[in-house]
Formats: sequence, structure tokens, C-alpha cells
Amino acid sequence: MHTFEVVRTEQLTPHLVRVVLGGKGFDTFTPNDYTDAYVKLVFVADDLDVGALEQPLTLDSFNALPPQKRPTVRTYTVRRADAERREITVDFVVHGEHGVAGPWAASAVTGQRIFLMGPSGAYAPDSAADWHLIAGDEAALPAISAALEALPGNAIGYAFIEVAGPEDEIELAAPSGVQVRWVYRGGRADLVPEDSAGDHAPLISAVKEAMWLPGQVQVFIHGEAQAVMHNLRPYVRKERGVEAKWAASISGYWRRGRTEETFREWKRELAQTESN
Repeated sequence: MHTFEVVRTEQLTPHLVRVVLGGKGFDTFTPNDYTDAYVKLVFVADDLDVGALEQPLTLDSFNALPPQKRPTVRTYTVRRADAERREITVDFVVHGEHGVAGPWAASAVTGQRIFLMGPSGAYAPDSAADWHLIAGDEAALPAISAALEALPGNAIGYAFIEVAGPEDEIELAAPSGVQVRWVYRGGRADLVPEDSAGDHAPLISAVKEAMWLPGQVQVFIHGEAQAVMHNLRPYVRKERGVEAKWAASISGYWRRGRTEETFREWKRELAQTESN
């Protein structure tokens, strides 16, 4: 478990907060080359003396504590890892006081400690692809941003990003041949009615209505699980016949109405159902 501290924060949009982490974390943290690199953020109570726990610090170090004192773990994409500056940038979607990580990011102050595990990852743009299909909602925006920056200058394709509205757009560095299309759902992802979420998320129709380009596509689609796993993944894999090698990075980052803990349970149930 790597120990970092908050260096600075920045409000990027009404629902997106950037937190830059530094300190001694890079003594043990080694960045990877995946554009969807992610870490497990471990939120430990401020009054807990971690020095008195079993070292080196791991999640098992907290097992002897009462359940209410154990840390909460949340998964987040690394927007940028700067080994020279010894800083990690993480962007947080914030929906008021809901959740754990969002409120923490919104109130984070310089010097505040945070623990993380990782990084992990699996996706990076493949130069052998003829074109790229990238899509997701706010939760996937950090990985989408990093992927667009990693594309070769002559890359072509689409990047579809579903957000609440125009106020949630950010500047993206994409090759001229990659069309970036912002898709508006009309409100916060957790508050919009069912006819703008899940099976009816506007991201679904945006992707399906786009012209399918010739040649080999590489696909990266992440976001709300119902929209991605039950709608866009079948469209890419079955209707369009994209082989698993080129569509391996399609999965849900979160599920409407569930915490990360219950979302993990849902994913396990889904995996068991699909394996039967």
C-alpha cells in the first residue's frame, strides 16, 4: 500500500474534481504504460494510527480492527502519472455528498494523506488497428482522455462521451481524424429518470447510430454497467462481430443504484451466469 498526500486540487467542471497526489508515494509506486491504469484508493480514518498496524501496510493490516474502523476501498483511473515530478493525478466525479471518494475529493486539502494500491490496467491503443471506437461516461473520462493523448497522430475513429450537459465538457487532445462527440443526458447520472439511463442511456444510441468504419476496429467502452454490458457490448461483439482481441476492454465501471461493494457482487453474479 503506497502512502501519498494531497498536493493540490482543481475544480474542472461542476461534477469533476482533479486531485494531484505527491509526497513519498513514488518511493514504492511504479507507473505502468496502460492508458486505463487504475488504482485502489484506500480511505483510512484520519484518527487511525497506521504506524501501529502490521507493516508493510496492506488491507490485511486492518483485519484486527472492528468492521466500522476498517478502510473503504474505491477504484479510480490514474489520469496521469508523472515520475519526474513524483505526482499522480486522479479525477473524481462528484455528486454532492453521495458516495465516499467524491466528497473526499471535494473537501481534500493540501497535505491530507491517502493510501492507494496498484497500479493495474489492461488497455492501450494498438497501432495495428485501422480505427478506434472509444466511448464512456464521466467515470471513463480520465481513461478516455489518456487514450486519446496516446493515439498516433494519424489515428481515425470516434470518441463518444456521455455527460450531464455542456458545462461538463473538458478540453481533450485528440488526433484530427478522431471525432469527439459529447452526448448529453440532461442531468446527473444518479438522478436522471429511467428513460435517460440504463437501457435508455443516450450513449447507446450515439454509438449505434455512428457510421461503422471499414477495417479493423479497436474498442474501448466503459461506463454505467447496464448501458455498457447489456447494450453496447452485445452490439460490438455480436452485431458487429468484433473479435475479443479487439474488444477486450468493454466493461462497466459502476452500476446505477449500487455502491462499489454491491457492484462487485453484481459483477460476480453476471460472470457466473455467463459461464453457465
